[in-house]
Amino acid sequence: MRNYVYVYAIENNLTLPIGSQETQLMDEFIEEHDEDLDELGLIRIHNDIDEYKNGAANIYKIMAAHPRKYKWIASKFFKSSLKIKLKKDAQLIMDILEKGKDWDATMDKQIDSFEHLCKIEHKGEKILLFTQFADTARYLEKELRRRGLKDLLCVTGNTENPTEAAHRFSPKSNESKLKKDEVRVLITTDVLSEGQNLQDAHIIVNFDLPWALIRLIQRAGRVDRIGQQSEVIYCYSFLPTDGVENIIRLRHRLQQRIKENSEVVGSDEVFFDGDPVNIRDLYNEKAGILDEDDSDDDVDLTSKAFEIWNQATKANPELRKTIINLPNVIYSTKPKPDEAIHNGVITYHKTAAGTDVLTWLDEHKNIRSRSQNRILKILECSLDTPALEKLEDHHLLVARAVEIAQQAQKSTGGHLGKKSSVRYKTYMRLHRYYEESKNTLFENDNLKKAIDDIYKYPMQESSKTLLNRRLRLGISEQDLSQVAIILRNEGRLCIIDDHNSSQLNAPQVICSMGLKEEI
Repeated sequence: MRNYVYVYAIENNLTLPIGSQETQLMDEFIEEHDEDLDELGLIRIHNDIDEYKNGAANIYKIMAAHPRKYKWIASKFFKSSLKIKLKKDAQLIMDILEKGKDWDATMDKQIDSFEHLCKIEHKGEKILLFTQFADTARYLEKELRRRGLKDLLCVTGNTENPTEAAHRFSPKSNESKLKKDEVRVLITTDVLSEGQNLQDAHIIVNFDLPWALIRLIQRAGRVDRIGQQSEVIYCYSFLPTDGVENIIRLRHRLQQRIKENSEVVGSDEVFFDGDPVNIRDLYNEKAGILDEDDSDDDVDLTSKAFEIWNQATKANPELRKTIINLPNVIYSTKPKPDEAIHNGVITYHKTAAGTDVLTWLDEHKNIRSRSQNRILKILECSLDTPALEKLEDHHLLVARAVEIAQQAQKSTGGHLGKKSSVRYKTYMRLHRYYEESKNTLFENDNLKKAIDDIYKYPMQESSKTLLNRRLRLGISEQDLSQVAIILRNEGRLCIIDDHNSSQLNAPQVICSMGLKEEI
């Protein structure tokens, strides 16, 4: 499909999305939207060139509607032979699909092995299976149900409420009320590899190996976390056959990347059976080693917010269109809950550095809580919650909330955030180390670029997790610099958006909610 997206752009003299980040974005788009390809004019496995052309045109239009997600280059800069090679490559892929169209699932040795794992080796235990592709997930579900495995669930990017599926699989760790609908086997794409508590299970299966090492780490991190009751976590991985491995060398590449990471950050646990390379420190989230010095109960805030959004739009689908179209600075007022002693206003805004902030002030301009989790609970409304007249000083309280956040930035590190934050600590140590080596043989331009990125852009959650752990374990400046450089080279250090960075010179109020005594 990617080939024909590029062919479409070349034939219509359009710009092409390029770069490693853009390749990953397109991979994820195609993987997570392959369930919708029929709606885009595609039949997933066929040899009809026109069908692929139509589908490519629709996908390109969807991508072009979000230009800031990609870097673009004019098609005129490519040789005319590119289009010929793209079509030839696509034809080879279709020939492979043609040979595999009569696949007999009863001869699938991988499914045989997984079935044995579920019914014999780990009978009665919870098993979490990850696959990179939604088609594979659905294929597994269909075949396993045909073989008599009933207590299973399949989740992909098109699942309406992935969080609900996570709660059905792991109700204990999520303190969920969905125990009556509990499932034992969960088949999922990487849609559940981040932001979910799945530690009711201690058995993970990688049905296929992703190119990106970080995905393996994220998958293991769903069960190897606080609340895990098992002393041993089993991680099974299906490896490419010898013939396929000789061609794509997937396992070799992953082993090499694991080795490079382990040499920098250290580790003590085997990832692949018989593999001397260890990566425990890359994905172990136990023992509070990930916690910030000033952390509170705000665990998995993004997941909680997403769950509220899912429930609201499920109850009233019209909200999805209405809310997305609301302008910034929109406001409303609701009856204050019992635990809110005073009237007040909760403000949601982005700081000049692009950080999301929820601030709860009472009517006397005092901060009522800094817990983002608690504030979310205070904000929760039902469909019949009445809207009240705003407080007289509603907008003054919003302005004060933004002002407080700005003052906090100035007094605790500006763009870098609080002095206790991973970003601030990492920047200060790397900056000091670079200044000491400046104008010497040990000066490192790549380190300077990493330091600049940390100052300019928010850090990715995965990089904060890794760096926080190494800082707590007393990593040296030299090793810390190597970790930062590797993360930057792999595009995993900071969230970089050159298009939006120029807009973050001032804080932006997104919305606000007043809390008022109902008379």
